Amino acid sequence: MTEPRSAATDPWTSRRRLLAALSCEVPDRVPINTYELAGRNSLDWYNGQPSYSALMDFIRAHTDCITNWNPRAATDRYTCEERFLCSDFPVEVETCTETVGGYERTTSICHAPKGDLRRVTQVRPDVHTTWQVEHWCKSPSDVDVALSVPYQPADYDALDLARVRAELGDGGLVMASIGDPAYLAADLMAFQDYLSWAFEETEHFAKTVAVVAERVMENLRRQLDCCVLDLYRIVGPEYFTPPYLPPEMFRRFVVPHVREMVRLIHSRGGKARLHCHGKIGRVLDLILETGCDGVDPCEQPPDGDIGLCEVKRRCQPAGVSVWGNIALKILEHDTPDEVRAEVRRIMEQAKEGGAFVLLPTAAPINVPLSARTETNYRVMIETALELGRY
Repeated sequence: MTEPRSAATDPWTSRRRLLAALSCEVPDRVPINTYELAGRNSLDWYNGQPSYSALMDFIRAHTDCITNWNPRAATDRYTCEERFLCSDFPVEVETCTETVGGYERTTSICHAPKGDLRRVTQVRPDVHTTWQVEHWCKSPSDVDVALSVPYQPADYDALDLARVRAELGDGGLVMASIGDPAYLAADLMAFQDYLSWAFEETEHFAKTVAVVAERVMENLRRQLDCCVLDLYRIVGPEYFTPPYLPPEMFRRFVVPHVREMVRLIHSRGGKARLHCHGKIGRVLDLILETGCDGVDPCEQPPDGDIGLCEVKRRCQPAGVSVWGNIALKILEHDTPDEVRAEVRRIMEQAKEGGAFVLLPTAAPINVPLSARTETNYRVMIETALELGRY
């Protein structure tokens, strides 16, 4: 009978390479991931854009893919109802769409038990994003209206997961994205309004976060009951980093809830990565307290406030992998020589000892994809393949 091969004799697939980095081990080379540009999911937006086609082929051939996928909730199938504050309660939302100055603008009215709330969003056909022109809540009293929508746990299915895994193969990992409770509460308001709420009515904000946290945890349990994925990206803590809020608020509103999420994910066999833009220098030790397996995108100054080498120095003893940190603006605007120099800098600062994944800080959202951006992505990948070998 043939003996099964050990991990040491298995070939270095993208899947094995990424898992090694997440486990703070040293793979054959630094994994290269292109963030939202997920080459191995045929339904991903980027794979449906003709101007991105050649780049996506290159990404499929030479990088380590992470397919962004979440199990589908029942409300995703509704037409006139919407998940509101993590609840599957069938709250009615009326919508009206009009064209305003080249944008498709949608006004939504939510008929909550204690009153109506209004949100306005807009999109453009040549930009892959959604702008919130007007948030659901403008005051803490509006938040009370939002909280009047009863909580009904989400009911998930993983009917599409077999396709996702078949397309991915051993070419990478499947990752779900989950908002942390404090971010989900904060995002009820425009950013400046949320800051006033958090500073001036802190206990009301704390109560809201606690309510949302209970819902997030129950929905996460149900997601994990439905299926356990390779990796879970927890998003939103940058709303609580300096200079917006002091580290004490990060400790109070982010750490305990994210720590509980990470513990649950670990108990089911998954890994967790904390996604936190901005100036993380004064909260990095708090991030490490959450028990996460990785942190991204670790932006360098002036977008961040801490060098990548210092992030690596502090994360490695805690067993936390580092993901980053080539800025999207460099890929969109710099020369190929400048991109090569940037990749070299990153490798010099974070490659040693493994536990590192090269990752852009964001993904392009414009259509068509510019020739400069495509060239720079190719240069980034080629240089990383050259310099990333262990």
